[in-house]
Amino acid sequence: MNKELKDSIPTDSEVILGILNNSESVLKRMYLAYFPMILQLIINNNGTTDDAKDIYQEAVIILYNKIKAGDFELSSKLKTFIYSICRRLWLKRLSHMSRFGGDIRDFQEHMHVEDDLEKQGDMDIQFSKMESALQLLGEPCKTIMEDFYIHNLSMQDICERFGYTNADNAKTQKYKCLQRLKKLFFQQK
Repeated sequence: MNKELKDSIPTDSEVILGILNNSESVLKRMYLAYFPMILQLIINNNGTTDDAKDIYQEAVIILYNKIKAGDFELSSKLKTFIYSICRRLWLKRLSHMSRFGGDIRDFQEHMHVEDDLEKQGDMDIQFSKMESALQLLGEPCKTIMEDFYIHNLSMQDICERFGYTNADNAKTQKYKCLQRLKKLFFQQK
């Protein structure tokens, strides 16, 4: 494997585009970037290197299928998403193998993933409510919110895209949109 491939951690969008374009190099870079944390998780929780490889492979297949289905929306860092899938898969496997003692030691240095599945379910409901509120928001607010919070565009980029006179005016508009979004979010049952 060449040095460039080894040294470059793919961005989330590179991974998604790479999977859509069947890029083997992106999958290799993703493996180098994310497998060590999965290996650490599995080894720390009664697993082997082979277990870690199996779990990682299953997670990549899940990610691949979600992206290829065309309805994949990333609501966290891809690293967190993969870790979360692997963690759940490992918990499931441990419970089937009866080796699970009731707690799983997370590799905290990398990230925090909710321990409580009920909390995860509540978060999914909140994300769904936010998605509905965003749909009700209308334009240009919906696009401004997505550009800033999802696509990480700067206020200057948003200013230019929407034709505001300066970045401060765009920032003011974003603030007003955010207030409307909050109102719509909290009005939902």
